[in-house]
Amino acid sequence: MEKFGLSGRKNRTFQMGRILNKMSKISVFPAAAILVFVAIITNSGFSVAKIINNPSSLSSAVNSNNITQTDTTAILEKYSLFSEYYKNEDYKTALPYGWEVIQLDPKKFAKWIFTKMDDALWELHDSPSVNPAQAKAIEDTLIYLYDVAMKNYPEGRGYFIARKTLAREAWFNIPGDTVIKAYETAIQLDPSVPRYYYDRLGQWYMNKNQKDKAIDLYSKWSTEEPNDTVPESRLKSLVKNTGELADIVCRQWNQDRENTDKALECVSLQIKANQNADAIPPMEFLVSKFPESIPYWNQLAILYQKTDQLTKAEDVYKKLILLEPNNQNHFLNLGIVYRDKGQLSLSRTQFQRAYEIANGWAQALYNEGYLYELAARNCTFDFDTKLVYQLAVDTYKKALHLDSYFTQARDRIASLASFVPTQEDYFVRGYKSGQNLAIPNSSCYSWIGRSITVP
Repeated sequence: MEKFGLSGRKNRTFQMGRILNKMSKISVFPAAAILVFVAIITNSGFSVAKIINNPSSLSSAVNSNNITQTDTTAILEKYSLFSEYYKNEDYKTALPYGWEVIQLDPKKFAKWIFTKMDDALWELHDSPSVNPAQAKAIEDTLIYLYDVAMKNYPEGRGYFIARKTLAREAWFNIPGDTVIKAYETAIQLDPSVPRYYYDRLGQWYMNKNQKDKAIDLYSKWSTEEPNDTVPESRLKSLVKNTGELADIVCRQWNQDRENTDKALECVSLQIKANQNADAIPPMEFLVSKFPESIPYWNQLAILYQKTDQLTKAEDVYKKLILLEPNNQNHFLNLGIVYRDKGQLSLSRTQFQRAYEIANGWAQALYNEGYLYELAARNCTFDFDTKLVYQLAVDTYKKALHLDSYFTQARDRIASLASFVPTQEDYFVRGYKSGQNLAIPNSSCYSWIGRSITVP
């Protein structure tokens, strides 16, 4: 077996730290000869005690529905003792009680007993006092435990297939193709199995030169969990750059144009690769399939904005407002589109609507202030323009009053300090402190209709 990538298990989740040093060629324990063992650490050393002499006794308990009241009481007592010792990490004492619970009624506590037994046996297996023969007994026991678990807790079948496969690839020298098929089955049965097993499967794909499958697995994982660094690091080893990866995944989508999962992967990768124009077709496909999806519509609008398709972006934000009429972000974003189209009056209307919906919103005021600054930049620099800059500063100050941590507003106020009227500008024109001055109704500023107060 190719020995690669088996990392240490930590915090009693995947304790694989010493597996590679203990790997040996061991045949799978024959079903007819299964003997269940409990690892017991004694003061004098380590011993392995056989607690079920007759393998059929556990099978009969598994299939029995004749649980008496006495049995029920005993099961509760045994499980309580098992759980207490397990919680205190006294596995050598916990395990016999666990086996008794399974023997009495393997279904009653199936949701918890098998994972805890699994955990306890792994802990003992990695005990420094375990010799190879004793480790082998625990390995055989774990394989048997997984089979019993799958039979009595079908909801956990995918998880226990993954656990059994991990043990078999580590200790029983099974072929890589068998490992791959087993992990695929586990993930298909239960996509929520820990990502560790996805990574095991991905590494086997790479080891067996199944590059496209590895790329497909890690790219989907990356899309589903964008903050997870594992799939990103794996993908970097598989492709030269994100653009190449996007090309591969998007070709797969083009060959299966009704595959929404693949379309989403394609979009995500193209955005990462800054291929915004190319990301639009699969994004349009997704909104056609999920017309009520707010995140999909939002992403499509952003792509239109980034590619200067502002009229299409405007239409999408209007659609979003119909879907969510009380979401201030949609009005803010529509206002930004109007601003980029040069329709400053319409833009301000959207910002004001966003402000009203939010019952006061610094971001909306900031954007309104930027409209005044933008208008002033595009006109002749004279006293009228200075008044418009002052209006921008006053609006930024209102935003800062609502949110004292709004550093962008503070930065804009500082940047415009030399553009606003000076006291001398007001004095020579006869304006006094506290006097209201209307923004002139000139060709540049006719849409503003606001005034400032002389400081």
